[in-house]
Amino acid sequence: MAVVFIGYPALVWFGLGRWSPRVLACVMLAVVVPSAALRLRGSSREHLASLAILPVVTVVALSLAALLNSSGYVLMVPVVINLSLLVGFGSTLRPGATPMIERFARLQSPELSETKRAWCRLWTRIWCAFFVLNGGTALALALAAPLSWWAFYTGLLSYGLMGVLFSVEWTMRRQRFGGQSTTGPSSGDTES
Repeated sequence: MAVVFIGYPALVWFGLGRWSPRVLACVMLAVVVPSAALRLRGSSREHLASLAILPVVTVVALSLAALLNSSGYVLMVPVVINLSLLVGFGSTLRPGATPMIERFARLQSPELSETKRAWCRLWTRIWCAFFVLNGGTALALALAAPLSWWAFYTGLLSYGLMGVLFSVEWTMRRQRFGGQSTTGPSSGDTES
């Protein structure tokens, strides 16, 4: 499933250069539906909703593309994925909720200092801003740019930007908290 989503822009660029949107959507549905079903089949009910959102969005978009023979729906998948991630991350910023980045941090260390929790909240906001900009760029390219530009951005450049964001956070975290990670033990923190 991960290979399908990572390779999605390249598959779209290749497919739309050779087939109609309907044929491409049907081919992609033939790959996505079985792999999504296998992925979701072994999931617990509590995790099913969060795991199902991306495959369901993709299946709906590809189904619309097949029914209407429209490439626009195929090109909207990265936009909707960014919107889904924005909603997922953003909903954890409401009062009383645990920010998404803090949830990830607590998988490694259940105890986080107040400073580290604030760091996680800040980076959850930064990721939300990224999803807005990334999804907006994908939308603009889908609506007004050549297919090759859309494929380059959604299939390569956006992943590079995610890597840069991860690297910036990692570097800043190391500078701020010393050799300790945000997810490390909170005892003995030397925070300023």
